Amino acid sequence: MDNRVPPRAAGPGPRRRDRHGRGMRGPIAPPQVPLAASRADVFADLVQDSVDRLERRWPQLADIDFLVLEVPRLLDRHGESWDDEGVPLGGIIPAREGRRARVVVYRRPVEIRTKGRDERAALVHEVVVEQVAELLGLTPETVDPRYGED
Repeated sequence: MDNRVPPRAAGPGPRRRDRHGRGMRGPIAPPQVPLAASRADVFADLVQDSVDRLERRWPQLADIDFLVLEVPRLLDRHGESWDDEGVPLGGIIPAREGRRARVVVYRRPVEIRTKGRDERAALVHEVVVEQVAELLGLTPETVDPRYGED
């Protein structure tokens, strides 16, 4: 039999599967499913939920930037170490020179101290309330009357 199949021309795109027809075909979960969200994205959503809850009572929070960082720096800007107090869960950067004030929540220290999503959400809210209270010069109970309730 002289019925040969001509070889397939290699296209410009990358190969999606290995030569045996197996391999990754596409994403495991569609983007709208919670499985597709990374831990960092889920944590950022928890911080944003907490901020949204507080902004209803304190509209001036719209002028504050809320950031999520993985871990705190070993030394702060003044060269002071934080190891005498333990690892901080959050911090503030006051406004200056045309820059807005910032509240920072450190993701990894918070995740290590919590077991589940609900516990993590409660700790994130507690950290955000404490940092906002420090920034505004108020007590945490003034910022959120439900502060400290479990």
